[in-house]
Order: sequence, then structure tokens, then C-alpha cells
Amino acid sequence: MAHIQRDKKKLLTRVRRIAGQVAALEQALENGDDCDGMLVQIAAAKGAMHGLMLEVMAGHLSDHVVAEKDPAKRAQEAEVVLELMKRHAK
Repeated sequence: MAHIQRDKKKLLTRVRRIAGQVAALEQALENGDDCDGMLVQIAAAKGAMHGLMLEVMAGHLSDHVVAEKDPAKRAQEAEVVLELMKRHAK
């Protein structure tokens, strides 16, 4: 997964931001905050996870599908993406 290592710093930044959002949500629950603020935090965390998913998926498509020379391997990697999209869309 060369794209993961190549983009490691950027991906870690995203993951740490998501961790902060989830920690803030946990703190809001602990503090008994109103639901409107919690809903905003949940939406923000979901959006951040979605952005991370798209970032990693784009790297996978670019490096493991589009650039793959072996047709069998390319088809296998494309199937991985299709299965992931099915799970993600649920």
C-alpha cells in the first residue's frame, strides 16, 4: 500500500482530527450537553470519516486499479473497491 505510506502524514492528521471529534462527543455526553450540539458533532465526525474513506479509496483506485498492469490483479482490486462501496453505502 504505497499510497498509504506516501500520504501517511495527511492521513494521520485526518485520523487525529476524527479522534478529537469523537472525544468531544464523548465529553458532551459526559457533560449532559444538549442534543443539538451533539448532533452537530456526530455529523462532523461522520463527514470526517467519509472524507478519510474517500481519500484512501482514491489512492487505492489510482495505485491499485488504474496503474495496475496485470488485468487479473486489476480486476481483483476493482472488486475490493466495489465491495467496499456496497458496505459503505449501507
